[in-house]
Amino acid sequence: MAELDWNDFYQFVLEHLPIISTTILTSIFLIIFGVLNSQIHLIDQWIHKVDKKCARNGGELVGEVLKAHGVKFVFTLCGGHISPVLVSCERHGIRVIDVRHEVTTIYAADAVARLSGVVGVGIVTAGPGVTNTITAVKNAQMAESPVLLIGGAAATLLKGRGSLQDIDQLSLFKPLCKYTTSVKKVRDIVPSLRRAIHEAISGIPGPVFVELPIDILYNYPSVASEFVGKDGDKGLVQRLISWYLVNHVNGLFAGAFAKHDITPIPPNIAMPSDSQIQSAVEIVSRAKKPLILVGSQATLPPVPASNVKEALESLGIPCYLGGMSRGLLGRNSNIHMRQQRRQAVSEADVVILAGAVCDFRLNYGRILNRKSKIIAVNRNAELLYLNYPTFWTPAIAIEGDVSTFIVKLCDRLKGYNCSQDWLESLRQRDIEKEKKNLEMSEQPTNQHLNPIKILYNLEECMDDNSILVADGGDFVGTAAYVLRPRGPLSWLDPGPFGTLGVGGGFALGAKLCRPDAEAPVLAIIGNDAGWSQIKRDQVPLLGSSVACDLLFSDYHTVANGYGGIGFKIDGSNGDQAVALIKKAQAAAKKGKPAVLNVLIGRTNFRDGSISI
Repeated sequence: MAELDWNDFYQFVLEHLPIISTTILTSIFLIIFGVLNSQIHLIDQWIHKVDKKCARNGGELVGEVLKAHGVKFVFTLCGGHISPVLVSCERHGIRVIDVRHEVTTIYAADAVARLSGVVGVGIVTAGPGVTNTITAVKNAQMAESPVLLIGGAAATLLKGRGSLQDIDQLSLFKPLCKYTTSVKKVRDIVPSLRRAIHEAISGIPGPVFVELPIDILYNYPSVASEFVGKDGDKGLVQRLISWYLVNHVNGLFAGAFAKHDITPIPPNIAMPSDSQIQSAVEIVSRAKKPLILVGSQATLPPVPASNVKEALESLGIPCYLGGMSRGLLGRNSNIHMRQQRRQAVSEADVVILAGAVCDFRLNYGRILNRKSKIIAVNRNAELLYLNYPTFWTPAIAIEGDVSTFIVKLCDRLKGYNCSQDWLESLRQRDIEKEKKNLEMSEQPTNQHLNPIKILYNLEECMDDNSILVADGGDFVGTAAYVLRPRGPLSWLDPGPFGTLGVGGGFALGAKLCRPDAEAPVLAIIGNDAGWSQIKRDQVPLLGSSVACDLLFSDYHTVANGYGGIGFKIDGSNGDQAVALIKKAQAAAKKGKPAVLNVLIGRTNFRDGSISI
């Protein structure tokens, strides 16, 4: 290898100095221009004229997009960062519901998304307003609910400079959301929101997060007066800073209110193929003891839940319903089985997992018989194969829409008749178990009332248009075996995350979606003065009830203090439970939320139920 001849190198540089100098200067210019353009959007300023007197603000664009996407309600806890958005929503006829804790905005939005099929929207202020929603956003992620969280943020110019409530919000939500973005200029508000809503409802539905800095939400004069100030005698440095600030604000508003397409982007949803449907038809048509385990995905758009109900009834295959699919077949369906699921699954020769997942709810797939043919359908590939091949193996695994699969399977199986002997054997088991549950409901408890008995009383009184919101542990777990949702989309529980505290937000969202439902809200509190689901295993295993014991608090009095109406049911008036429930229902229908504080004792109905 020849040594570098420095004389030759210097000679080369001198000969080509003009070209080298031009290249270096051009590169420096491009770097500086690129940095400036990313900060003050110079290209946008050259293309679009900035109207410095325009009174419109970025919040107006948010309202326009939400309206165009069919959003009827947004949930919020107000803050200065987001005020223009809330005012815009109000002016566009979107009802703005203000709550008392930000987490409730997402719980309520989650309920709206599940019941309406339209993206649910929560709007919260920056910093702690945004962070307060994290648990609810994670719950929506695991429940596969399409929720849009709009969060305020510090001004673009002040990010990282110690502004009030300025934190890196995107890093917190990237693991929880399908899509996250921080909008950098007003003209990007519309495309960012359209993209976010599209992502939320496409494929596996889930939460998305759009961060809107405060300076893209207010109008140009307000932002300019805040950051630019008035001209005066300034030195060179101050003039350069002033030039930068003016152009930064101009860049935010360049092309801000040019005509935008605000229409929804059609969702992308994977569909089962004809060959997959046909393979499933061939397996089911030969089955002697088929079974369908239906999960929440069966209630997702684009197929209406009522169509899925008709398809399942036409198939005539016995079904177990879980999650949001509870109530899909109504109160009294011949094919809906509620009891002894484990035994039925072990005996079935074909099991269709129609959105049901082999997680803790199916003992990680261990309850499935290795000799059974398993047809698994799920939009989520990870959940579709969860715990395969450790505990189970699918004969057919279909990554696609569950409701479409059910409807197409029904269409291809016209004339199929499920074994009546199989159906009757499962029905008889249901009847026998129900009889045992009723007998257990009559057994005395150590104190106060039998929770199973109270739930049967409630079942007797429920209106046909009731929506059940399940928020709790032991009492709610018992309710799942006793209460019968009256129709499709009439049961709301948190989902696989098992979050406590969803009740208020879920009830709020449900009531807005179904104003004709049992009105306005009737809360039944199973008050056992403890965290019984934990206590019933902690005490025998570890010999202590530490942190599990509470008081028989007067929740009915709290209801009265908040302007509702409260009733107390305990051992002294338990024989009047049905009458008191009806009294609470009547009071609620007159416009006041009602609380039934039901003091209950303990049964062994759910011994060993804790999931670890």
